Amino acid sequence: MREKRIMLPTVADAKEFVSAASKCDFDIDVFYNRVVIDAKSILGVLSLDLTRVLTVSYNGENQEFEEFLESKAADKSRVA
Repeated sequence: MREKRIMLPTVADAKEFVSAASKCDFDIDVFYNRVVIDAKSILGVLSLDLTRVLTVSYNGENQEFEEFLESKAADKSRVA
């Protein structure tokens, strides 16, 4: 089981995340505190507090999805 911590600060980022997750043939969960959401559900992802760091948990491999997660990594410093 792999886990990545990401930030999705905008609705557009959330839509892009769900789109990338939907292309994967394995289960992906997103959680914050005690709330666990299916990453392939746009309504579920948008119901989360997008101002917080989210944890993505998944058990498969997809290069495109992992590159997306790296681009949204919460621990990466962002230059405005």
